[in-house]
Amino acid sequence: MTSGSARALAGKLRLSDLEVAGRRVLVRADLNLPVQDGVVTDDTRLQATLPTLRALLDADATPVVMSHRGRPRGERLAELSMAPVADALRAALGTEVALLPDCVGEDVEAAVRALAPGRVALLENLRFHPGETANDPEFARQLGSLAELYVDDAFGVAHRAHASVAGVPQHVAQAAAGRLLELEVGMLSRCLENPAKPFVLVAGGAKVSDKLAAVANLMPLVDRLIIGGAMANSVLASRGVAMGRSRIEEGSLELAAGLIERAADNGVEVLLPDDFVVALKVDGGDGLNGLDAAQVVAQVPEDAMALDIGPASAERFAAALADAQTVLWNGPMGVFEVEELAAGTQRIGAAIAAVAGRGGLSIVGGGDTAAAVSAAGLSSAMSHVSTGGGASLDLLSGAVLPGIAALTDRPV
Repeated sequence: MTSGSARALAGKLRLSDLEVAGRRVLVRADLNLPVQDGVVTDDTRLQATLPTLRALLDADATPVVMSHRGRPRGERLAELSMAPVADALRAALGTEVALLPDCVGEDVEAAVRALAPGRVALLENLRFHPGETANDPEFARQLGSLAELYVDDAFGVAHRAHASVAGVPQHVAQAAAGRLLELEVGMLSRCLENPAKPFVLVAGGAKVSDKLAAVANLMPLVDRLIIGGAMANSVLASRGVAMGRSRIEEGSLELAAGLIERAADNGVEVLLPDDFVVALKVDGGDGLNGLDAAQVVAQVPEDAMALDIGPASAERFAAALADAQTVLWNGPMGVFEVEELAAGTQRIGAAIAAVAGRGGLSIVGGGDTAAAVSAAGLSSAMSHVSTGGGASLDLLSGAVLPGIAALTDRPV
């Protein structure tokens, strides 16, 4: 069991180590925010990076903020412009934010040089350039030329070896972790370094393969492993349980069986659902079709799909969380976006929030789980809701994240 990135960050510069007064600071933020009709609909990630931006402004620095939005794959797409994010950032900071026409080039360099101390600039979408995801050295050099200092506050992409994450630090005087990056690593590391017991890991979502490394790394520390969602479908199928037409990750049965075997080797109690909410199919925004309403069953019919854990399983899982002192949750219990299929996720969410309410530690591992917690109105009741799904899994697996490895080492 290792904690690579947590230990690596301990040897890296932090925002508090930098002399930023009167200097331009290039800030990599994760402002990949959902937008509808030109308006940001959820600014959670923006709010999370405000402490870093306000600290820079309070210190008379000039933040030059950069981020990506969506997956334009190197094309300039108007619908993925940073313009709505600039509007949201202006409102959140209460100051003018200059949206620049691009993220590199002579016009951008001139606009950045002209910024007065205490002003904020936001670069256009990094992924409009193929050099971002390719970690192109020249693209990284051009970005780095915009400022003397670099702060990485984008935990959500810290696991990506992209130009703005892993390349830019080589082209600035100093590169440091922002307050959000420091907070994320610190909170998630509490699950890796002597977590308070009992420690319960709750795993859901669709793919066993995505979570395998993290769960395996945590297994020596975990007391109970609760598995729900489509991940449970694969585990149950590996045990010979008929799951009808339920979603099962292709090629996952051997992985699932190995996971359960590893749990047994470590003396970890495993809890799986034994009742299910089923329907014939789910149609995106239209909810359920094929049944008048979702049905609760103990066995999944041949023509149906398990789409949520049943109420008995939800209560059994909640009971297994009642004495927990540390809980890490990654992956919803069902298709929480559909009202009829959200009850299992909501019940587990409430039980995990209760752990924090009585002084324990409850950490939500980002991605779909964070969205489910937000939809249930439970975000503020958790100890920590991560802004990075893939990044949190990589960190919990013991990997050193490229975004952390690239930062400047602290003097010995």
